[in-house]
Amino acid sequence: MIITRAPLRISFVGGGTDIKEFYSRYPGRVISTTIDKFVYIVSNQNTFSGKYILKYFQTEIANHPSEFKHDRFKEALLHIGIDNGIEIASFADLPSKTGLGSSSSFSVALMKALYANQGKKISKEQAAQSACELEIDILKEPIGKQDQYASAYGGLNVITFNTDGTVDVEPIFMDFKFKSKFENHMMLFFTGMTRSAGSVLGEQKKKIDNNFETYKKMSDSVLEFKDKLLNEDIKGMAEMLHEGWQRKKTLASSITNSETDVLYEKAIKNGAWGGKILGAGGGGCLLFIAPPEKQQKIQEALDAEAKKVGLVDFKRIHFGLTSSGVDILFNS
Repeated sequence: MIITRAPLRISFVGGGTDIKEFYSRYPGRVISTTIDKFVYIVSNQNTFSGKYILKYFQTEIANHPSEFKHDRFKEALLHIGIDNGIEIASFADLPSKTGLGSSSSFSVALMKALYANQGKKISKEQAAQSACELEIDILKEPIGKQDQYASAYGGLNVITFNTDGTVDVEPIFMDFKFKSKFENHMMLFFTGMTRSAGSVLGEQKKKIDNNFETYKKMSDSVLEFKDKLLNEDIKGMAEMLHEGWQRKKTLASSITNSETDVLYEKAIKNGAWGGKILGAGGGGCLLFIAPPEKQQKIQEALDAEAKKVGLVDFKRIHFGLTSSGVDILFNS
């Protein structure tokens, strides 16, 4: 049996510049961190019956991977060429489509597990590359590379997407006291609204030429955010999140909606210094940076607004930062 896990992530600035239509012409950059919420894959050889069994929110049993309905499982098994029976199950600390990169974390953990099943130990770089190949090249999803690299490497990083297609991952190290302070200034809320990243990014990709200068500013802002982080300027980082969110909303009509805008404005009005929607947009999670003494007031205001507009699944997610990337937790 093999158990792997890959962390979810929070991106601060630069998200969206990791798509090929942009970084092939100008380096894309993102600064992001992984958090202590994970996707898990459990796999086990099924030599007794030779069947292929998948367990996620439903169960599939097949004689060959090509028979599966779950595209990501199916294509991963076919790509790696697993030709013996196997049973695979997936679990996650948070639901999918929250803007925390869970789909790519799933792919990273899955590829790590399947290669281990074949007796192959792959590096963090190889785990990220194989997940990108699965999602972008094989499944043709209109997404970028940031989530796969963030989840595979783990920690707080500046990730650069070079014009030649290579990716550089630069770790950023925080003093442990500042790390705790930074964590205490962040608030993460699941809006209760979910969406497919591909549907939002598809519209963005069609408008790359029209918004090219905005993307350049988004990419370059990563370097400024890094400086503020190293200078421990939390309020300055919050203001940059706000600026980045205002830019991002101009890229596609589906990035935001009226409910998200009202929640965001409520948080700012009640003391948040800045924030953003996480992921491609259109729902998922909202991140705010706010002084700790204002957070109770912010949470009460957002809870009341969510109840008013009928967001029954709206809730705060408490989290911590983590330095771990994709790991094999058990292999026997």
